[in-house]
Amino acid sequence: MSTSSTIELAAKDLNPQGGVFCPSPKADMKLWNSHPRVFLDVARTGQARCPYCGTVYALKAGEVVAHGH
Repeated sequence: MSTSSTIELAAKDLNPQGGVFCPSPKADMKLWNSHPRVFLDVARTGQARCPYCGTVYALKAGEVVAHGH
């Protein structure tokens, strides 16, 4: 059902809340042919998996998320 993959992100790719939305252009997805838009909190643990498609969004090695903006 899902063709899960891992999308590596730089800290600058995260929004001010420390996450990303899936589906994402970074995952080469089009909003119109995917699933409902969901927020994934990547900053909390360094990665997050979409409950719909299984795509994992993970910080690249060495990336640090600045807290307290």
